[in-house]
Amino acid sequence: MRIIIAPDSFKGSLSAVAAARAIERGLARVFPQAQTDLLPIADGGEGTVDALVFSLGGEIRTTTVLDPLGRDIAAAWGVVEGGRTAVIEMAAASGLPLLQTGELDPLRACTCGTGQLVRAALDAGVNRIILGIGGSATNDAGAGFLRALGVRFLDASGRDVPPGAEGLERLAGLDASGLDPRLSGLRLDVASDVRNPLCGSNGASAVYGPQKGADAAMIRRLDAALERFAAVAAAATGRPAVPTMPGAGAAGGIGAALLFFTNAVMRSGVDMVLELSGFDALAAKARLVITGEGRTDFQTVFGKAPVGVARVAKRYGLPVLCLSGSLGPGATDVLEYGIDALMALPSRPMRLEECLEQADTLLEEAAEQAGRMVQAGMGLAR
Repeated sequence: MRIIIAPDSFKGSLSAVAAARAIERGLARVFPQAQTDLLPIADGGEGTVDALVFSLGGEIRTTTVLDPLGRDIAAAWGVVEGGRTAVIEMAAASGLPLLQTGELDPLRACTCGTGQLVRAALDAGVNRIILGIGGSATNDAGAGFLRALGVRFLDASGRDVPPGAEGLERLAGLDASGLDPRLSGLRLDVASDVRNPLCGSNGASAVYGPQKGADAAMIRRLDAALERFAAVAAAATGRPAVPTMPGAGAAGGIGAALLFFTNAVMRSGVDMVLELSGFDALAAKARLVITGEGRTDFQTVFGKAPVGVARVAKRYGLPVLCLSGSLGPGATDVLEYGIDALMALPSRPMRLEECLEQADTLLEEAAEQAGRMVQAGMGLAR
């Protein structure tokens, strides 16, 4: 029997690679002769680099960049396909996990570090970049990203405005003459499932600002800053439709920056990872798919990795099991989207801290129990 093991990361406890290996160990106790294909996955957020480097046999590199608040950090990115393609996560340079709760400040947070990673990849000679933009701590419309690649943001006196969204409040003009010319010949695939426009009630600030630390008053300021950026950028590029395009509001508006100033193509994160990992070719030979994530709830059906896996698996008529760290409200909604059965990891009452500490063992045990249920089902079928 051939089994595809394709989990997302269990955030706070296991990477997608570690989760796939734990599931493989558990299944081996039940199906020691089974052939398992490990395909750790991600949706464009944290873990995208690890998943693609593992699946494509690439390498991890590290570059010192600025975090959202301008501090030096070491950010990892990947090189695959013989050095022709770079894989970059916005989360590694400009992500929420880089800040403590008390540090969240979407008026000041800046995407410069993500631009620095793109510049490092260009310096390495790649001709394609896969950029995952999930998990950002920023709301600066990608101004820092563009600044790191040569664009100047100017006030009415022709001086550079400060970084972050608060700088955009004073924005009067853009000078893109210094934009890195290598971007024009670059294939830039952006992994994101966010379809929001840049501004308004469904825009970046209103929908995602609260999780980045914005209250109602700050959201109004952020939205106005993004509107100002959109007007100035439209005048500079002749692309007035960008702010209303689906995905322009992704990652605090970096989607708009990419659409204004690069040849970026916005794509579903999980679909891109599955395609690059060769999921279809393996699914054509498999009999079972096991996926998983840290928490399954009503949000999972909105583009999260397990549902993306199930969608492709169903093209081949494969049963799909989902092992989750926990099941929240609306978890069973996924049963209408191609997942056939759900199982939570804890087999007994446990504190959250214990679950996180023992996640590897708990996932292995859950995989074994899932395998035994599959085995029982196979017996009934006979």
